[in-house]
Amino acid sequence: MRDQRLLAPYTTLRLGGPARAYAAATSAEELVSLVADADRREEPTLLLGGGSNLVVSDDGFDGLVIKVATRGVSVSRDGDQVAVEVQAGEDWDPLVARAVAEGWAGLECMSGIPGQAGSTPIQNVGAYGQEVSQTVRCVRVYDRRTREVRDVEARRCGFAYRTSAFKQDLGRYVVLAVTFLLDISELSGALTYRELVTRVGERAPLDEVRSAVLDLRRGKGMVLDPADPDTLSAGSFFTNPIISAEQAAALGAGTPRWEMPGGTVKVSAAWLIEQAGFPKGYARGPVRISTKHTLALTNPNGEGTTADLLALAREVREGVREKFGVTLVNEPVMVGCAL
Repeated sequence: MRDQRLLAPYTTLRLGGPARAYAAATSAEELVSLVADADRREEPTLLLGGGSNLVVSDDGFDGLVIKVATRGVSVSRDGDQVAVEVQAGEDWDPLVARAVAEGWAGLECMSGIPGQAGSTPIQNVGAYGQEVSQTVRCVRVYDRRTREVRDVEARRCGFAYRTSAFKQDLGRYVVLAVTFLLDISELSGALTYRELVTRVGERAPLDEVRSAVLDLRRGKGMVLDPADPDTLSAGSFFTNPIISAEQAAALGAGTPRWEMPGGTVKVSAAWLIEQAGFPKGYARGPVRISTKHTLALTNPNGEGTTADLLALAREVREGVREKFGVTLVNEPVMVGCAL
């Protein structure tokens, strides 16, 4: 059924104008059919998952918004591992909770991340030292260019820090399902994120890792909670910049950094933002930087507009560029607007 919908209630920022048309797909076949029919009519489409990584214009979307509401998880044993095929519309954190409860290792550090499973390979979602690229076996997609459904093996997904072949060619692929290959183990793999290692050690039971991650995320306002206005956000608004070793050296020895392949260095966007004069709680009208984490921009009372949010984001980006010569890049997908 197609109708009009205001999109703000479907995003974690509670921002966004109306869609000209709206429909929900409850099966992969229905999802493909809706997209293919819209393509034949040359009607613009927007696939809507959990709305946790989305910034929608105040003008809304002049086309068909398709809510991905597909469900289903199937599991098969593969030696000392399990292959877990997850339909795109499955909520992510309940999947992680099930993996931890079943003794399937590989997703536990990504506990508490909002959104749906189908979005995770697009962004190569990650947290606390884990990324989905480490466990993805394949991604089933509908290719809108060739008009076929096919499985894309992990090695062909183009995974890199917070990106993939699906993000690089955004709009071409519709993710239908993701298959993860997880170790059968009550213990996590080697943990590398210092903040987490300090709490649980270099390896720990899955439930302890999940509990620690959830505590860390709550402390940063990164677990959705109706009682916490800091969670009215899109999570981390900017990615951590990856720069040359020379650029990193110019920032000074105190800059939090991580060595990356090819001699590049990843530096902390949160640190750059704070050092550029934008502390936690910094406000611009009805929107502000989270009071718990400088990487999150929030709409704490639900009274802001997308224009307000983008104005704050531009102020932060320009302040960091002026002070450090580093240009921050937004992490959320922009719909009908740009930073």
